[in-house]
Amino acid sequence: MKKSIQEFKNYLLVEKNASPHTLNSYLNDITQFQDFLTQSGHAIESSAIKLEKIDRLAVRSFMGYLYKKSYSGATMRRKLATLSSFFRFLSREGYVKNNVVRSLSAPRVQNKLPAYFSVDEMFRLLQLPEGEEFLPNRDRALLEMFYSCGLRISELVGLTLENINLDSRTVIVLGKGGKERLLPLGHHCVKALKDYLNIRKAKIREPFTEKLFLNYRGAGISVRGTRKVVDKYIKQGNFAGGVSPHSIRHSFATHLLEGGADLRSIQELLGHSSLSTTQKYTHLTLDRLYETYDKTHPRAKEKPALE
Repeated sequence: MKKSIQEFKNYLLVEKNASPHTLNSYLNDITQFQDFLTQSGHAIESSAIKLEKIDRLAVRSFMGYLYKKSYSGATMRRKLATLSSFFRFLSREGYVKNNVVRSLSAPRVQNKLPAYFSVDEMFRLLQLPEGEEFLPNRDRALLEMFYSCGLRISELVGLTLENINLDSRTVIVLGKGGKERLLPLGHHCVKALKDYLNIRKAKIREPFTEKLFLNYRGAGISVRGTRKVVDKYIKQGNFAGGVSPHSIRHSFATHLLEGGADLRSIQELLGHSSLSTTQKYTHLTLDRLYETYDKTHPRAKEKPALE
């Protein structure tokens, strides 16, 4: 199975031009499925996994395993989609006769509204990094960039020095599917970046990488490292409501919508391929609109008499 996984990796890189984030996600899902087959005994023959022996029952059992492990419906759907792509490739290359995943139905996904920061909470989060050393300056710039552009963590981590143009206040972001988008930078973000880049030059004269955001060793900060940085300030600020690093992206979209931005513009800024993905933010703002209406509209204050 290792040979077929390596060939699938090459296929994703060459034919699909998959981003490093997408590639890692696909390979992690397939490796997890491979480990499950080994542990459960599905499709095992002579102590090895036989691709032609993998059937619908094996995939269904894998979905059941994920369900027992409390994986979300969205995660299970993504893993099933990964396996479908993998088996479609295997069928094309002659490793298997049929795509056994194709006819399986994906788990339902509950429309869970994303947690987000209020405007006041967001401003408070941005002010939490204190000090003029390298790390506080980096953290201020990192948080400002997050909120100014509404980036995914993988997009933030992938930024290089060449992507930034402080004179024109723009940044080129490489999103999902290798799609680039040009985003504006807010004035506060530009100032934070200038402060960070000045101390970055003094602190790290010969960086190991052209990545924009570095760790204390001078290498590009990782996705995990970025999560730890943001989580630290979320914990420090004692924010409620189950917010997470990704909540900054949700806050960006929600605050724009509340400020009057149209959905199409927000879709472009977020890099969503479908408008339906962006529309989930309308639920958040509608709740706020109903609350405002009930509190302020003269006709909402008086309840009609029941007949």
